[in-house]
Amino acid sequence: MSTADRWLLPEGIEELLPAQAAKLESLRRDLLDLYSCWGYEQVIPPLVEYLESLLTGVGNDLSLQTFKLTDQMTGRTMGIRADMTPQVSRIDAHTLNLEGPVRLCYSGDVLHTKPESIMDSRSLVQVGVELFGHSGIDADIEVISLMLHTLAKANIETLHVDLGHVAIYRELAVAAGLDNAQELQLYDIYRRKAVPELEAFVEANVSDEQIKQSFLALTTLAGDRSVLTKAKEVLAAYPESTAALNDLVVIADHVEQCFPQVTLYFDLGELRGYHYHTGPVFSAYVPGKGQAIANGGRYDQVGEVFGRARPATGFSTDLIQLIKTLPALEPTRLVFAPVAQDFDSAVKASLKQAIAELRAQGVRVIEALPGQTQTASDMGATEQLVLNNSGWQTESL
Repeated sequence: MSTADRWLLPEGIEELLPAQAAKLESLRRDLLDLYSCWGYEQVIPPLVEYLESLLTGVGNDLSLQTFKLTDQMTGRTMGIRADMTPQVSRIDAHTLNLEGPVRLCYSGDVLHTKPESIMDSRSLVQVGVELFGHSGIDADIEVISLMLHTLAKANIETLHVDLGHVAIYRELAVAAGLDNAQELQLYDIYRRKAVPELEAFVEANVSDEQIKQSFLALTTLAGDRSVLTKAKEVLAAYPESTAALNDLVVIADHVEQCFPQVTLYFDLGELRGYHYHTGPVFSAYVPGKGQAIANGGRYDQVGEVFGRARPATGFSTDLIQLIKTLPALEPTRLVFAPVAQDFDSAVKASLKQAIAELRAQGVRVIEALPGQTQTASDMGATEQLVLNNSGWQTESL
């Protein structure tokens, strides 16, 4: 790399300048306060862990997205986290080891080897919540509600939420007697929405006609709430699928009642995160962006690999994406103070006292430095400290 190019960042890696950083930090504080009001306690997992921990259970899908490095102290392979959910699952199952519902929230940097899409970044600031220890639909509703409140904090007004339930596909795969290789092949077909391939697959691998038609029907069971009614007819022979559809009805009732501005879309052939999700899955979209702005779902039993199986549900989003929808922050008071060494010791002491008192009140104060040529206005100050008969006072610019 030439000297002229040393300022360049790697492709897909971003930095935040003061205005962006201020918006992100303000939103992060608002969200962590929101989660705290709901009883969620913050945890701060490490940026790197041994690879086995990061890619265990819920993390299996993350292998291709995880940067890997060698620990110089042990020779073992470590990974830079690409998602904080596996780490929080480990904390709940092993480190905390508590009984009953446990609510945890988090915020931190994650790094991806590749962007989700051409326009996306590889460096994210992930924020989210995880609710452990409760397998009922009420836990899923709580997490979905927090996701929607999170996006409302980001000033997102037009929002579409996609709902699905991976238990439906899982029940059909078991009923069809598919082995692991067949199940993964079929999962890939659904992921790509490749209907001709699906037709060929079920014809070659599924003998039961009813199951065959059910697999094919999943590709058509997408749309508004009427999809749930149709699905109950198509999948009436499958008890787990019927229970899953009832759960989606309860979730839909709650969202429509409490968040009437949200548009719901149902896709029963959506298998995002299938390898670890076990129940309802949900994604939030905004107009003009193809990738989801927030994702979540139920992932029971993943804590088993850390020594304790726990039901779990949660969601996460990227703060950097969220602040793009926020307006600039309102200007705050910024006071410019003169160079202290220009005064005698008594006046200098009183100036330092005035500056300390303003800062104790939360006012931003910039002290001029010796030899500085920039004026208060050049520095963006809204006020300046001036000395008069009453002592040091602030004066508007």
